[in-house]
This record gives sequence, C-alpha cells and structure tokens, in this order.
Amino acid sequence: MENLISEKVAAPGQNGAQVDVAGDGGNFAAKAKSMKALVYHGPGHKAWEDHAMPVIIKTTDVIVKVLKTTICGTDLHIMKGDMPEVEEGRVLGHEGVGIIEEVGTSVSNFKVGDHVIISCVTSCGKCEYCKKGMYSHCEDGGWILGYMIDGVQAEYVRIPHADNSLYPIPAGADEEALVMLSDILPTGFECGVLNGQVKPGDTIAIVGAGPVGMAALLTSQFYTPAEIIVIDQDDNRLEVARTFGATQTINSAAENAVEKIMSLTNGKGVDTAIEAVGVPATFELCQEIIAAGGHIANIGVHGKSVTLHLEALWDRNISITTRLVDTVTTPMLLKTVQSKRIQPNKLITHRFKLDKMIDAYETFGNAAKEKALKVIIES
Repeated sequence: MENLISEKVAAPGQNGAQVDVAGDGGNFAAKAKSMKALVYHGPGHKAWEDHAMPVIIKTTDVIVKVLKTTICGTDLHIMKGDMPEVEEGRVLGHEGVGIIEEVGTSVSNFKVGDHVIISCVTSCGKCEYCKKGMYSHCEDGGWILGYMIDGVQAEYVRIPHADNSLYPIPAGADEEALVMLSDILPTGFECGVLNGQVKPGDTIAIVGAGPVGMAALLTSQFYTPAEIIVIDQDDNRLEVARTFGATQTINSAAENAVEKIMSLTNGKGVDTAIEAVGVPATFELCQEIIAAGGHIANIGVHGKSVTLHLEALWDRNISITTRLVDTVTTPMLLKTVQSKRIQPNKLITHRFKLDKMIDAYETFGNAAKEKALKVIIES
C-alpha cells in the first residue's frame, strides 16, 4: 500500500526536527527499547524473539499493551507462503485485547489505561471507502496489522487511526470472549451471513467448521434459517457444531457431501453456501450444492486459483460474493456478546502464556489432532 508509513520512519517536524506526537512526551517509549514478539522469517520459519518496541509515528496512533491475543487461519496462510507480500521480520497477528499505554496527541476517544478491543481492520474514517463503510479498503489502513505493519502477537503493538480502529471494553466484560470480536465474529457474520443473505426458513450450508465457520454458524441463527448444515472432515469439530446449533453435519471425508446435501434438500440444493476454508475443493463443493437463486458467500483466504463453473451455473440465477471483513458490525456484535445472545468464549479450547507462542502455533496448526478451535494467548 503506497500510502502506508513504514514502521521504521519517525515523525519529522519542520526543518527536519523531531516532534513529539505522543501525549506523554514519549516517556513510555523511553522505558524500554525492545520487547518479545512472534516474528515471521519467511515461509515455515518464525521465532519468539526480541523485537524493537513500537513507537508513536502519527498523532492518531496509540500504543497498546497486549493482554490477550490469538492465532488466525490467515496467520497460517502467511506461514505457508500464501502471501508472499508479507516481509520477513514482520510481527504477525491481528486480533486481541489490551490496555492503552500511550496515546498520540490527536487521539480523542481513548486515554492511557483504557481497556480496548483491537480491530483486525484499521480505519481512518475519512477516506472515500471508509465513508462507504468499506473499512477493509481504507486508503490509509484496511487489513494491515500483522500483514503490512507489525501486529498483535507481541507484548506491545502500535494501532494507527486509534479513534476508529479500537473499541472500548465495558467494565466487567469477559475479555477472552471479546478477542473473538477482533476478527472471527464480524468476519463470519459480514462475509458469510450478510453476504449470503440468510433469511428465515432458508437451508444453508457452511463448508468448514473452523473458528470462522463456527462464527458464521452462531451468527446465522440471528435470522432463524430452517436448516443449518455444517460440512467438515473433522468429527470433533462437527460434534461441536451440533452443540452450537447445526441441524445436520456431514463428514466429507467419510461420505459424498454433494449426494448427502441433495438428499436432504429433495434435489434442490441449499439457499446459501458459505465457504469458510479457502481451498479449491471447498469452493467447488459450494458450486455443486447451491440451489437455483442461491448465494455463494466466500469467506476463505484463497492462495491458489479456483475454477468457476459458468458452464453449469450461467442460468442458475445465483450470486457469488467475496469480501474482506469491514468490522462495521462490531458494535452490534459486542452488544449480543454482552447480553449473552451469543457466547463466543465457547470457541476457546486452549490457553497459553505469551512466552509459549510457539507452542500455541503448534497446537493451532495441528487443530484436528489437538482438537483445537480457538487458542487464547495471554500476558
């Protein structure tokens, strides 16, 4: 992104002099020069190691001490080399909650000591895309944390455009549950449920029972579909999906998922197919099970080309949507979590201390073996 400022650039004053853009005169940054962080060193290589402490670069930045973070399937895609644009030396991670340690002089909504949810998407709130509610395509933000700038799997993180990119945590809230509001809940809801136009009485299929698929399962129930069919190859995850509200589950490794779907729908297919994996086979499956007039909502991060079968779909009146989460629904979802309408803390299966980040990656990367859904890593 051409208009992003490098992490290494300090804010110059007039005539090249340095200016104080931190509200406390830079005292926080002076306390320590390094921290521990999960650092990416190219495909298949990572380390929990010393890394430069983040500093305020723009007056709209804050520095957050990370209290709890997690690992996303997208982080695994980066580790596999699916996103070659990610530079070696990058701190990964884009989800978490924390406490503000330092604020830029232009930040008005937050102060030192506030507990906050860190949004996976950074939003300036002023550009053309932000004014359309497309925060994911912010001209000076979007998804940059743990991707184009250093991320949240660290002791501290710099958050640009803090006034629009953080959410205050209500007193007494379950902060573990609120980590799920950084990414997976709004992702499952916006990219899957809203884009899939789930309606009362619909039959929907969610392909992939990982954390984002489970988030789509939880939030789809806002719209009371008649049938929610979850497809995966992990019996443990399918069992969990049933406890979360799936009416049918299919292990696609043990039976023909297309034949099973067609038998469940009298040969019609599903009204909405939500792809929550990000591999060619699962996108192909969605094309095979969609009903006439249906909606395929892609959530998965695809690192390889997929085939679009227009020879079979051109006359089916279907829609196919893609989306990067905008997090515009985060305030609403926060209310549903606070009222316990949904309980995302049930997605948490494993907990680690921050200095055990490598162990957490090992567990999450072997989710089927470890029976892992979402891991929480805390300071």
